[in-house]
Amino acid sequence: MFERLSKRSGLTKTEIKILGFLISVFIIGVIYKTFFDNQESSPYLNFDYGEEDTKFYALTSDSVSLNSQKSSSANVDYKQEVLDFNTQNFKNIDKKILPAEKSINLNTATADELSNLPGIGIKTAQNIIEYRHSIKKFKSIEQLLNVKNIGDKKLKQIRKYVYID
Repeated sequence: MFERLSKRSGLTKTEIKILGFLISVFIIGVIYKTFFDNQESSPYLNFDYGEEDTKFYALTSDSVSLNSQKSSSANVDYKQEVLDFNTQNFKNIDKKILPAEKSINLNTATADELSNLPGIGIKTAQNIIEYRHSIKKFKSIEQLLNVKNIGDKKLKQIRKYVYID
């Protein structure tokens, strides 16, 4: 029977069974409601929302008057207000000054000099110095790729500032 219905309707056997179940549950519910449910009056409570409505309308009228007071005040510089919350002074931030081209010798540079290179912080500068001590002396700039935190991209950024004697 399910195979025949399946071929006619284009649905699988499982889909037909589920559809049949849903239809039968619906029919049983309608029959029960019609013949066996004898509740004539519903047990709903009547509730008066008038008091809550007056509270709500009282609040909205207060907020409207507050908003009109705010909007009538002088023009506000919101950018300055946001900056007032910030305790850091942005004017005193040290900007990295890039060295001149071919001005830093990899075999003699200090950590401070190396940290002026773009993309090189104090930790990476210390890593360069540690690597320099382990190999005694740089023979090529490409040896920087062996230093932790230095890859092709960073080497490309700093290549024009360093040299080897």
